[in-house]
Amino acid sequence: MPKEARPTTGEQAKQHALAQLRQAILHGEMAPAQRLVENELAEQFGVTRASIRAALIDLEAQGLVERIRNRGSRVRVVTVEEAVAITECRMVLEGLCAAKAAVAASDEQLAGLADLGAAMQKAVADGEPVTYSELNHRLHDRIREISGQQTAVELLERLNAQLVRHRFQLALRPGRPQQSLNEHLAMIEAISARDPQAAEAAVRAHLASVIEALSD
Repeated sequence: MPKEARPTTGEQAKQHALAQLRQAILHGEMAPAQRLVENELAEQFGVTRASIRAALIDLEAQGLVERIRNRGSRVRVVTVEEAVAITECRMVLEGLCAAKAAVAASDEQLAGLADLGAAMQKAVADGEPVTYSELNHRLHDRIREISGQQTAVELLERLNAQLVRHRFQLALRPGRPQQSLNEHLAMIEAISARDPQAAEAAVRAHLASVIEALSD
């Protein structure tokens, strides 16, 4: 981190450490069950141990970190059972967002969704699962944004953060992108038709498929 950008107050230092740790966990740079040693992290991010400790408390509240008694903190391990339960909650919230997006979307926003769908089709045709996974994530984000349902968006951000590892593994599973592509295109089609019931049903069908894949 450049010297001029180094945090100068306790709160800034905590927020800096929080952002860096969260990004590392979400990007898979820190693996599930990896120990988070306060001294090492403080040196890595150029902050105090107190700032690291405060950041870890926040990450624990977000479900990304867990504290093991007498052993410190580690990246939280999300079991398949937990991933299924989280996805069941997503089904309700993302269905709501899709229904609202179908009503609220402008023509320009619908064109943007269509462009994402075309890019996803290309990624599958080119055999690029990582690109497809990124586009998948972007599509869900865009639908939530269009919905304007901020409470659902905030809840989903927390839920989705806990599923990063499982979602990435699913994206790399042979045949999975091809299957989920049609589900995502159905979501785009229903929203573009401005049919809230069909949009919600398409999202629920997609996430039911995710649950089935997680359980395999």
